[in-house]
Amino acid sequence: MPDPQLTSGPEFEETTPKAWQGTGRPVTGISNVTRPTMTVYGPTGSNTGVAVVVFPGGGYQGLAIDLEGTEVCDWLTPRGITCVLLKYRVTDVGPYPKSGPYPESPMALEDAQRTIGLVRFHAAGLHVDPHKIGVLGFSSGGHLVAAVSTHTQRIYPLVDAADKVSCRPDFAIPIYPGHLSLSAAEWDTHQGRTKYSIPQSILKSCQNHELCLNPEIPVTSQTPPTFLLQSEDDHVDNVDDALAYYIALKNAGVPVEMHLYAQGGHAFGLRRTNLPITDWPELVDKWLSSIGMTH
Repeated sequence: MPDPQLTSGPEFEETTPKAWQGTGRPVTGISNVTRPTMTVYGPTGSNTGVAVVVFPGGGYQGLAIDLEGTEVCDWLTPRGITCVLLKYRVTDVGPYPKSGPYPESPMALEDAQRTIGLVRFHAAGLHVDPHKIGVLGFSSGGHLVAAVSTHTQRIYPLVDAADKVSCRPDFAIPIYPGHLSLSAAEWDTHQGRTKYSIPQSILKSCQNHELCLNPEIPVTSQTPPTFLLQSEDDHVDNVDDALAYYIALKNAGVPVEMHLYAQGGHAFGLRRTNLPITDWPELVDKWLSSIGMTH
């Protein structure tokens, strides 16, 4: 694997002692992941040919493997969508951010690029349309969605034939993403085991750092169609992250749909609450149809 990391022990799971944020159930997280895996869940409904690679969140320090992983596949597969759950590398050694955000450590992005290539290379065997492979992620996983949408060339030496096919997703769904604004990128420069700096030319060219784009997310006209969702009272990843990404996508001519809600907080996944934002999966269903992925 590229960019190997030392660890202080084996991979492990932890479950919250109490129900998570009023959702009625605890959350299970996986930490210290040093060996990435992809788990394929075949569609239980009529196969649409669409595949979605899912990136759970967890601050690049762990993975909310049920709330933002397996439960997503439980939602997608009855809709005729193949779900590929990526357990990307996150280690518990060294200071934050370890496996991201970039350019601090590229592990998670390497795993995401590799997975999309593998799904596309094996599309026929998976009964997937190689032109209908998308990505969906939450929080840090939402940042990873943006990263793999804008880094469409491998950042690691090619391993095999699967790395010769495109790793660009055909559509992208970042849910309450983080680290996407220039302001967030400035915060990132003060974290981690090594410090990096943002060029002064970029800082001076932007009057509002909250609404300018993180330079490590290089949006172009080739960035895939994107669906963005975030709540305005998200106190973990500021709503400005979604706004900055939306503005950059719009200015680049990329088809983008954004939904902002007054309430919802952070890390709610697909679990039902009494807030309007809880209906967001229905919006994704309609959006996928509107861009020609499902009908």
